[in-house]
Amino acid sequence: MSFNARGSTIMIFSTLAFVLNDGLMKIILIELSVYQAIFLRGLITIPIMSIMALRTGEFVFKSSLRDKKIILARVAAEVLATLCFLTALRHMPLGNLTAILQAVPLFVTIAAVLFLEQTLGWRRWIAVTAGFCGVMVIVRPGLEGFSIYSFWALGAVICVTVREIATRQLSEDIPSMPVALITAIAICGFGAINLTGKNWFPLEASHLGYLTVAGIAIVGGYLFSVMAVRIGDISFVSPFRYTGMIWAVALGFLLFGEKPDVPTILGSIIIIMAGLYSLHRERINWKAKNRI
Repeated sequence: MSFNARGSTIMIFSTLAFVLNDGLMKIILIELSVYQAIFLRGLITIPIMSIMALRTGEFVFKSSLRDKKIILARVAAEVLATLCFLTALRHMPLGNLTAILQAVPLFVTIAAVLFLEQTLGWRRWIAVTAGFCGVMVIVRPGLEGFSIYSFWALGAVICVTVREIATRQLSEDIPSMPVALITAIAICGFGAINLTGKNWFPLEASHLGYLTVAGIAIVGGYLFSVMAVRIGDISFVSPFRYTGMIWAVALGFLLFGEKPDVPTILGSIIIIMAGLYSLHRERINWKAKNRI
């Protein structure tokens, strides 16, 4: 297989791993609170990530005061994103939530213009606008089928966008694994703090099984996404992130009997097409710059 073929295949498995985590967490959230779920999942993911950081020699790293502030902002955004996402996941169909999250690259594009002083041509502005319209088609505010938890999903999109912008601001010599580990510890700690004084739901063997697989899946999704970008051309590999929508619809049907309605399908198509076109224009601009 070529590097791009390998990278795209790994990216497909990455999206499958993330959606598998989402599906299992949705099962768990039927009985467990959001805080108990993220606390218990953290107890599984943190040891795995710690071992990986130790094996790669990245467990301890030096950072400037600027990078420490950026890491703190990134961690805060990730904690809020997790809270918003899991709250929405508990009450929304998996496919609908995943469809809204497909808009993250478009929101990151807008944020890069606002905060990183990047320029955007009129074609990509049209693509971004179309993507936002696709989100509104899925959310359908004020119409029949509207869910208040769609705003939690949009909150997750905004928080993930902040996380991505913060990540891009980090110095190149800051390793990824310990930053991810710090984030996992913070999310687990956030769950533990919010469990104080609240009822602890008794755990069964099935809960532990789901949590274990979910924890392994989310770590695998993270690793596969990094591997995919490093192996293949990012402009070729990135569009395969949208296969997450296929996995979400399939798992939503298999696990919960969910069927996406027409607005969700239409909005998803608009978002994906807008995202693919935006990536296409970015690739053209990159080639033009490298000819100079």
